[in-house]
Amino acid sequence: MLDKETLQNLRQNYMQAPFDEKDADSNPFIQFDKWFNHALECHILEPNALNLATVDENGYPNLRTVLLKGVDSGFIFYTNYNSTKGKELLKTPYAAMSLLWLDIARQIRIRGKVEKVSAAESDEYFHSRPFESQLGAIASAQSSILKSREELELIFENLHKTHPKQVQRPENWGGFRLIPNHFEFWQGRSSRLHDRICYDLKEGVWIKSRLFP
Repeated sequence: MLDKETLQNLRQNYMQAPFDEKDADSNPFIQFDKWFNHALECHILEPNALNLATVDENGYPNLRTVLLKGVDSGFIFYTNYNSTKGKELLKTPYAAMSLLWLDIARQIRIRGKVEKVSAAESDEYFHSRPFESQLGAIASAQSSILKSREELELIFENLHKTHPKQVQRPENWGGFRLIPNHFEFWQGRSSRLHDRICYDLKEGVWIKSRLFP
């Protein structure tokens, strides 16, 4: 087990450029694009990996990593609707997400309401995936108890035999769109005096503010 002193002494002094309110775009979606494109330019490993938080029926939170697969009026990701996250989002359609890029000391937090994307959007994305990934989505009863790895591989092999060329998207697999009402852009700075610029949607207008770090 890690000792207390080892953990307490883990720290990084961020020496990054400032992020000021006057430099932040008035539209948080445009600001998101700017930071995301910069992450791409910096060759961040899987810059679209995001942490997604949901709550169960008793109010207990769940957190996991998914991949961002689209941005329009919201932020789109895909999953099995019968998975734990799928069931929680369908019952309580609110969520929070964050993207962390440690190499450039930046984090974006987003919170809002969640809705299903259309069946057509889910179909389009499903069939854009590698064929083996399509089969994998069908093979997995996501979040259900699995007896062994061998059981999963056998299901996958049988699907490959019965569907050698193409497969239809299962109805219980598709996308969600998180429509934000809050953004926070965090820029790591020296001495823990970080920059935190927030946007809150009030009566259809994005209000920008700075938070204490």
